[in-house]
Amino acid sequence: MELRQLALEVARIAQDAGRHALTDQLNPRDLKGIDLSPTKQSSLDVDDRLSRFIMNRLSYIDNFNGRWEDRPEQCQPGERYWCVGNIDGVINYTRNMPEWAITVSLFEFNEEGSAQPIVGVVHAPALGVTYLAARGQGAIRIRKTQIGDKREKIMPSTTEHLQGSVVSYGMSYVSEESKRALNVVSAIAGKPADIKRVGPASLDLCKVADGTYDAYFEPNLHRWDVPAVSAGAVVCWEAQAKLRTWSGGLVHWRRENDIVASNGLIIDELRPYLH
Repeated sequence: MELRQLALEVARIAQDAGRHALTDQLNPRDLKGIDLSPTKQSSLDVDDRLSRFIMNRLSYIDNFNGRWEDRPEQCQPGERYWCVGNIDGVINYTRNMPEWAITVSLFEFNEEGSAQPIVGVVHAPALGVTYLAARGQGAIRIRKTQIGDKREKIMPSTTEHLQGSVVSYGMSYVSEESKRALNVVSAIAGKPADIKRVGPASLDLCKVADGTYDAYFEPNLHRWDVPAVSAGAVVCWEAQAKLRTWSGGLVHWRRENDIVASNGLIIDELRPYLH
C-alpha cells in the first residue's frame, strides 16, 4: 500500500478511536486520580483501551515490525514501527476542553540506522478535524462540515516578521521546564500580535502547518512526547513548514528536545530569544 493511502487508512482508524474517546470525555471523573508526575504522560484508563483498539486495527493493514516502544536496540534499514500515543493534551481532556488529540505515526529506519517518521495522523475528535501526511505526498486537513467531510491541502502562513505575528508555545507542569518557556514569552512580549497557550503539542505543530500560527515553540519535550511530536512533525514537513530544535539542529527521537516550528520566514528573528 502506498503511503498516501496508508495515511488515509490510519486517519479512519484514529477517527473511529476518537468517537470512543469523546464519549469517555463526557463521563464524570475524579481529577485527584489523574497522575501528572514528570515520569508519565497520563494515567487515563481510556489510554490503554485506545492503544489496544488502534494497534489491533493497524495489524489488519500491516503490522510491519511492531510497535515503536518494543523496537530492539539495534534496528535494520527499512524496518518500520508504529508509534501510537496516549491522548495528547490530557489536562485539556480531563477539563472538558476540546483541544486534545489522538496521534499515530509510522517510523522507518534509513540506511544510516536513523529512524524518521514517514506517516503522521493527528485527529482532534472534539474539534472535528484530522490532519494527515505521508512522506513525499503533502499534507491535508479533513474538517467535518454540515455537508460532509471537507479535504483541504494545507500550507504555512506567509508572515515575514515576528512583529505582528501569532505565536504559540507549550510548557511542562515541571516548574523549571515551564520557566524556560515563560522566559521566552516574556522576552518576545510586545512583538507578536498575540501569543497563544492552548496545546497540545501535536495540534500546535499542525496549526503551524496550516497557517493558524506563524510559529510554535516548546522546551523539554520528553520520550513520552514522541508519538505526538512525530505525528505533527510529518504534517509540518509535508506542508513545507520548518521544524528544528532551538539550536537549529534536527529533532532526535531518542532524547529530550527543545523544538520550534515555524513558517520558515520568522525563525531568524525568533531564534535569538530561544537561547
